[in-house]
Amino acid sequence: MTSTPASAPPPAASPSGHPGASAASAQASHARMTASAARQQQRGRPSQGRPEDLATVLVAGPRPPRPSALSVCLTFGWRAMLKIKHVPEQLFDVTAFPIMMTLMFTYLFGGALAGSTTEYLQYLLPGIMVMSVVMTTMYTGVSVNTDIEKGVFDRFRTLPIWRPAPMVGYLLGDAFRYTMASVVILTVGLVLGFRPGGGFMGVVAGIALLVAFSFAFSWLWTMFGLLLRTEKSVMGVSMMVLFPLTFLSNILVEPRTMPGWLQAFVDVNPVTHLVAAVRGLMDGHWPGGEISWTLIASGVLIAVFGTLTMRLYNRK
Repeated sequence: MTSTPASAPPPAASPSGHPGASAASAQASHARMTASAARQQQRGRPSQGRPEDLATVLVAGPRPPRPSALSVCLTFGWRAMLKIKHVPEQLFDVTAFPIMMTLMFTYLFGGALAGSTTEYLQYLLPGIMVMSVVMTTMYTGVSVNTDIEKGVFDRFRTLPIWRPAPMVGYLLGDAFRYTMASVVILTVGLVLGFRPGGGFMGVVAGIALLVAFSFAFSWLWTMFGLLLRTEKSVMGVSMMVLFPLTFLSNILVEPRTMPGWLQAFVDVNPVTHLVAAVRGLMDGHWPGGEISWTLIASGVLIAVFGTLTMRLYNRK
């Protein structure tokens, strides 16, 4: 017995009564869904004609040029100055401290050592300027150590920049602080009666030489900032180095009044040559030998401690 094939069920009637309308509606809905899925899939693919796509920008777009070493150093220097803006208490060591040192040494020792505070101020002020600025350099190492503890230097290492730029930026920002301290001391001295024989150019040359030496000397503290664990340790070591260098010099008195064994140390002290150079420039004569010794010492400090600092920075 031959069985006849079952016939397909008739199409369902639409609400309007036409049996093929429902099937056509289903096919149209399926086509719309297929087109929508295709569009969504197309959105997920990078398109050659749409540069706004992230993949196109990152892969096909031109790589931005690497910043120069100078621009990066200036950027980090500006960062150091912005830290002063947001934490103005950092200016205490370059404002209140120099004023206190100038007044204290002028009126405590002026009458006893020179017989007159005005005469002693002519001798003392360049030395006090050097003392205040050189002692301020230790805060460079403290700032470096603080940023290391906060993990900031880990971010710096991931940037495509010149490696020494963060360190140089610190020193450039601190150079502004050294200049400010020098101007504060000079202003106080002028009010008290200090009159530089070298005039404006002599004062500018003396401050420039002092800032240059302080920039070089700060590399010593950046090394200690990387080497020591805490900022208190950096400050402790800094004081142990700074106090002999500043007080065992010609800042307060002439070396010829000292014992022979002490005078031998004072004569080779780089701070002594710096004070003599700054004092001579502000007084109106240019001591070529002292200026040369100061510049040579600055170059040696950068060559030695700058190299050690960068080796520690790369290994930190």
